[in-house]
Amino acid sequence: MQILNISKLRNGIGILKKQENKTENLTAEENRKEITETMENAAAEKKPARRPARKNTTARKKKTDEAAGKEEKGGKAEKKARAEKKTKSASAETVKVKKSGKNKDGGKDLKQNEHSSKLKIIPLGGLEQIGMNITAFEYEDSIIVVDCGLSFPEDDMYGIDLVIPDITYLKDNIDKVKGFFITHGHEDHIGAIPYVLKEVNAPIYATKLTNGIIEHKLKEHNMLTKVKRKVVKYGQHINLGCFRVEFIKTNHSIQDAAALAIYSPAGIVVHTGDFKVDYTPVFGDAIDLQRFGEIGKKGVLALMCDSTNAERPGFTMSEKTVGRTIDAIFDDNKNSRIIIATFASNVDRVQQIINAAYKNGRKVIVEGRSMVNIIGTASELGYINIPDNTLIDIEQLKNYPDEQTVIITTGSQGESMAALSRMASGIHRKVTIKPNDTIVLSSNPIPGNEKAVSNIINELSMKGAKVIFQDVHVSGHACQEEIKLIYSLVRPKYAIPVHGEYRHLIAQARVAEELGIDKDNIFILSSGDVLELDEESAAVTGKVHTGAIMVDGLGVGDVGNIVLRDRQHLAEDGIIIVVLTLEGGSGQVLAGPDIVSRGFVYVRGAETLMEEAKQVLDERMQYCMDKGITDWGKIKTEIKDSLSDFVWKETKRRPMIMPIIMEV
Repeated sequence: MQILNISKLRNGIGILKKQENKTENLTAEENRKEITETMENAAAEKKPARRPARKNTTARKKKTDEAAGKEEKGGKAEKKARAEKKTKSASAETVKVKKSGKNKDGGKDLKQNEHSSKLKIIPLGGLEQIGMNITAFEYEDSIIVVDCGLSFPEDDMYGIDLVIPDITYLKDNIDKVKGFFITHGHEDHIGAIPYVLKEVNAPIYATKLTNGIIEHKLKEHNMLTKVKRKVVKYGQHINLGCFRVEFIKTNHSIQDAAALAIYSPAGIVVHTGDFKVDYTPVFGDAIDLQRFGEIGKKGVLALMCDSTNAERPGFTMSEKTVGRTIDAIFDDNKNSRIIIATFASNVDRVQQIINAAYKNGRKVIVEGRSMVNIIGTASELGYINIPDNTLIDIEQLKNYPDEQTVIITTGSQGESMAALSRMASGIHRKVTIKPNDTIVLSSNPIPGNEKAVSNIINELSMKGAKVIFQDVHVSGHACQEEIKLIYSLVRPKYAIPVHGEYRHLIAQARVAEELGIDKDNIFILSSGDVLELDEESAAVTGKVHTGAIMVDGLGVGDVGNIVLRDRQHLAEDGIIIVVLTLEGGSGQVLAGPDIVSRGFVYVRGAETLMEEAKQVLDERMQYCMDKGITDWGKIKTEIKDSLSDFVWKETKRRPMIMPIIMEV
């Protein structure tokens, strides 16, 4: 495989070149043997074996120590000899690992059979779309799930609040599900947790800030005490069933983002989560590229890498560059109130806004429910620093002149009910847009939101406000050169692009191929595909049921495609209701048919049309009586067909027609 030249980035990356000279790369098979032997030794320490077994173990350990000493002195030849000795030792006896055994990381040993099965990777959402990320990893009787996100409704999903993944496969295999591993705290990775865990309640493993955001969600759903949660540190290993999972430090547009190294008997899979390479993050350390390289040397079976910006060449800019732009905006608008809309989860962005406000002597108001919640959580956990007497309640806004305030708000994506949208529409109870206001949209429109964002900009501009939306945002996702860097460090056998629309996945596939990965080893998956793989081969072997579950208010899954179709029908052409009263015994018409319409035509302006429609119905009802038709279902069909044909002929519209028959 072609390796990216990263010598120019040595200072930022921190990769120790001398390690490459000391240690030869292990294949995935050698790594698996090494894991197996480690587990066997750990099991023997936990439960002492009979005397002969102990001697064998001691001898094997002695051989291993001798091999290690030779390796330090001799280099590659001794390394190869050590690997051969391990292979012979592992094949000399059947490996049986006790579930109760402890490995060197302090957790349960991985489950290892004499004849390994293939690892199954099953994306249940998040592919060929932005959002609803959730992937199952299955090995024999163990399933772990990475992320559990939602997506937001399309424009034609009338009345729908959220869309969550269909987890039928997890429910059908609920006894296998060991836990959920969460890469970071964005809605497209955690938003479905309260809904999914009501069906499949398994422990959640996440970093500190991510866990704090999840806890707030669980509180809202009265589930906090019902769900087990564990805060995981970078470098920590979690052992569940057949899997061992390591959290690796990455950078993203929210703090505490992590990649996952998933160890299984079939090999190691690295899942990057959402990431970028930021050498100068606002908070915390840079991405741990050294650890990616170390894992790459062990032999990585597959890499599942973020594809969002795979079409963009170069590198993603550092978050700190936005801070300089924000400082300039404050300097240029000293005499006006500043309102900045950004993603609530972008804690680093919020921190830089607070820093600029403090330097310029401005009070900060936080507005928008999600913004208040996340900043509160981040502040409690120490991920954001708010100087004393800087933050004030929105009720106090009227007590300060405009030039001494800055409002941080939600609504950067033009969401109709977000705080900024309500301000622009003039329906916000506390904030009224003034001609002297400076309003900053510190985000780029998510694909599909362009029109809504444009509408917000227009509304604010018509109120006389100055709107700034250029060069006030950097992406949290890796561009092509960063993707190449991760591939070069990890050096996987198989490439599985994730997190993106189809065009993004294809773009990353091209990058992987350029770096030397065999085209047959690159898999563009769809949600529901079952990819089975090991060191020998990989193939899509089947498909499981997946889909989208729509959340409407308190209803989860009670709105399906039929209901959506009806809503679309109503929205496009309206409805005509036909009311008819029949005599119970004879079926004679006692009253009606009467016509009521909504969303079809303005009745007072279309009286002639409605009268003609009534005549059509009268004739049809006479036809039913002449033919002796008394079945309500048949009568309703006659009403629908005759009225639908008439309306189409006169208006070229097809409103929903709903007959209502009453019997007396």
